[in-house]
Amino acid sequence: MSGLHFAAVNAEGVVADLDLLPAAYRVLLKLRAHSEPGGRIEIDQVTIAQLLGLSRAAVNAALRDLDLAQLVKKQRAGIYQINPMLAGYLSPEDAVAAVRAMPSEQRLNAPDFVERYKSAVTAYQDQLAEKRRRKDDERRRQIFRAVS
Repeated sequence: MSGLHFAAVNAEGVVADLDLLPAAYRVLLKLRAHSEPGGRIEIDQVTIAQLLGLSRAAVNAALRDLDLAQLVKKQRAGIYQINPMLAGYLSPEDAVAAVRAMPSEQRLNAPDFVERYKSAVTAYQDQLAEKRRRKDDERRRQIFRAVS
């Protein structure tokens, strides 16, 4: 939106220390460019993919990465909320008020912001590995039953 001129922080500075997927940076910037004041955006993954020339799978992975970093949260299908510290606002007062209303642990300038993101990514990867292990175990059991 062209009327959004103010953000609580410099988005590039806040996310610079994260090791986000390259597509995640592109998705974040596109969402910010198309969001309402305060960071709400109604858009589906297919549209994001078309706007950026990405696959839907790449957009899905990017949105998951942004969620783990607490930069963009899915509210429901097709509706996302950009972290108030990154969202655009109509006035500096609106930006400051939005950040003041945030719980301090959700703020992106917390000293442990990068560590929290890295921990969230590790936990997510551990969950995926555990799901794969369970599937592999179940396949082995099925093969063993079929052979016996």
